[in-house]
Amino acid sequence: MAELKTAAEIGRIRKAGAIIASCHKEIAKRLAPGVTTAEIDAFAEAYMVRRGARPAQKGYKGYRYATCASVNDVCCHGAPTNKPLRGGDIVTIDMVAELDGWMADSAWTYAVGVPSAEAARLMRATKQALMAGIAAAVPGNRVGDIGFAAGMAAERAGLAVVESFVGHGIGRQMHEQPQVAHRARPGTGKKLRAGMVLTVEPILTLGTPYIRLDPDGWTARSFDGKWSAQYEHTIAITERGPVILTE
Repeated sequence: MAELKTAAEIGRIRKAGAIIASCHKEIAKRLAPGVTTAEIDAFAEAYMVRRGARPAQKGYKGYRYATCASVNDVCCHGAPTNKPLRGGDIVTIDMVAELDGWMADSAWTYAVGVPSAEAARLMRATKQALMAGIAAAVPGNRVGDIGFAAGMAAERAGLAVVESFVGHGIGRQMHEQPQVAHRARPGTGKKLRAGMVLTVEPILTLGTPYIRLDPDGWTARSFDGKWSAQYEHTIAITERGPVILTE
């Protein structure tokens, strides 16, 4: 059952979200050819800690890093490495901050240098799918309406949704109910109510929607080697509509 948050609790999640949002802005300034995702991970962890937050992904089910850093054909959950990024790469940085017991989660795909036209199209369409899903997150709709809106945006762009990974409720726990698929039938799933706090986080790919896991058990790559992008916000559902808490 989805836990409903009070206005005060949503305010606490928003404070964690503000740390994530400002950290993403700083990361955007630092990503360049030659930089490593391990360096970005160390920066993000220090940034959160200096502001009194905890990088909640670190230690989660044995995961060793403060961020996930997914490059090119990695759909999600890529581990930071010391391999230098190259011009034209795209990289998704995903992180969760816990502040005073409340969590916020956001992922963003960045181009390293100048992206190819195809990569730019992928990034643009994925962001559009995110915003379409968020727009559908209104009281009285159902979780499936979010997925339907995101999936239709992907379909219009001629791209596939990676369906193996979903959004989720969030609050005191990183993963709460309900799960939020990004390709779904409208009018299905749990009814959306004011006070719910969710992540919407579609992953789109230039190829097939299937994935394979690396031996590390975390890194999920597109099965056909095609590139993927992901954008994610934590949102609150209110009587006035969805409110982004990680913007």
